[in-house]
Amino acid sequence: MLVAALSTGNKIGLAVVAAVFISFALTSSFVAPRRRPDFPGQNGLSVFVIASIALFAAMITAVAVLGVESEAKGAAESPAATTPTAGHTIAVSETEFKIATLSTKLTPGNYTFVVKNAGKLAHDLVFEGPNVSGHEGTPLIQPGGTAKVTVSLTKGDYTLYCSVDGHRAAGMVTKITVS
Repeated sequence: MLVAALSTGNKIGLAVVAAVFISFALTSSFVAPRRRPDFPGQNGLSVFVIASIALFAAMITAVAVLGVESEAKGAAESPAATTPTAGHTIAVSETEFKIATLSTKLTPGNYTFVVKNAGKLAHDLVFEGPNVSGHEGTPLIQPGGTAKVTVSLTKGDYTLYCSVDGHRAAGMVTKITVS
């Protein structure tokens, strides 16, 4: 699992649960035995075992729940790719943290973008511009995978970006002009 691919909220959640678990382990290993040489003692052993098991279960649950990034927001709502009537095909390659395409100047029409994820993290490709509403783009593409999306582009400037948390800010964005 790559922590870099997680959203900020998931990273914070994992960090908080890990900090509690580590603090408990260090306190029960080093601090408590110095203050109480018989720690956990006969009466406290069952409480110590229950607390240990509960914290262990909380850590496992946090990793299972927070350690998995959900599919890119809105990917389930993205329209299915359709065959263009008189379209063109544009190859796009995504890596950390770059989107590369040979064509940045296009004419109006239908285009099928064939997106190859050449990186080590999951990515998607989302369009922003004239006549684009909602989440128009590919679903989340796993490393080594390919996805297609067909869009109808009119005159104007378009921004193509990866909508995975933090990827656009890290540089996974490019612009195309349709004239």
